[in-house]
Amino acid sequence: MARFEIVFSEQANTDIQNLTDAIMYEFQAPLTAFKYVQGLLNEIKKLKTIADFLPVQKSAYFLQYGFNIKRLRYKKMTIIYKVIGNAVYVIRVVFLQLS
Repeated sequence: MARFEIVFSEQANTDIQNLTDAIMYEFQAPLTAFKYVQGLLNEIKKLKTIADFLPVQKSAYFLQYGFNIKRLRYKKMTIIYKVIGNAVYVIRVVFLQLS
């Protein structure tokens, strides 16, 4: 079974920080923010073993991120990533509801 290194883009880190801040400050729920982001990061960690099994996205939305883009969902969030060699590059973490 392949084992990948996970690399976060600067934008993905910003996305996660913005999500945390929104839950903590806009919704005034710091404990919920902590639990939600921990769940999100745990889901991203699964990419260490499953990244190559998920399908490449074909919809026009994902073309803005390049070729061979994949996604993983966590609740209402979409983790957009690409596999290159032995690394998973997490490009964005966005609120996105696509089927």
